Amino acid sequence: MKYLINLSYNGNEFYGYQIQNNKLTVEGELEKSLSKILNRKINTLGCSRTDKGVHALNQYCVFEYEDKLNIKKLKHSLNSIINQNIYIKSIKKVNDNFNIRNDVTSKRYVYKINMGEYNPIEKDYIYQYNKNIDKELLNTFIIKVSGEHNYRSFTSDKENNNYIRNINVSYKISKKTLYLYFESTGFLRYMIRNIVGLLIDINNGKKSIDDIEKIFNSLDRCSLGSSAPGIGLYLEKIAFKK
Repeated sequence: MKYLINLSYNGNEFYGYQIQNNKLTVEGELEKSLSKILNRKINTLGCSRTDKGVHALNQYCVFEYEDKLNIKKLKHSLNSIINQNIYIKSIKKVNDNFNIRNDVTSKRYVYKINMGEYNPIEKDYIYQYNKNIDKELLNTFIIKVSGEHNYRSFTSDKENNNYIRNINVSYKISKKTLYLYFESTGFLRYMIRNIVGLLIDINNGKKSIDDIEKIFNSLDRCSLGSSAPGIGLYLEKIAFKK
């Protein structure tokens, strides 16, 4: 039987979602807790591999277990023993042919930027840029980075076979906080943080809005500048085929 877990987590103390040797990860903590409760080795498969410091409001993973489980009891048991920076929101049984990677119809991330006064309370959850970004620049920037492109220049991943992605970027501003939304069926490693980093560099005068086309055409990560920190990035929503 196959079970789908919906979880959220504070990414600050984790070295990303995926298991790494001798490092604290979300997947590692989840599998450790599941294995302890079910008294056997449990392997999970996650939907998205968030990076170090990145948070998740809605992450998903699946695991297989031969017997029928008391889902309500399992959820309670997991939340009782798992790392307190992780919360199990729900567990449900899914069809055996459910594919957590191929059945995704969209993923949505949000990157949060404080354009107002420095806030030490929020420094681990919202990027403290503390400078204004003009709406005219935002509108032009979003038009240029949205749509279907080869995003090879926006990732350090050299082993991918396909760098073409079609992404929709939008934003809202509330109380001096800029929320940048990124939606697609999938993203490349560091892609969103590199896009946000380019926006910051343009606003700081280190790059020009006219450089965007050149960066796309270069197909080279070295044509970019800095990458935005992981602390402002959240995996917000994942939708699956019905």
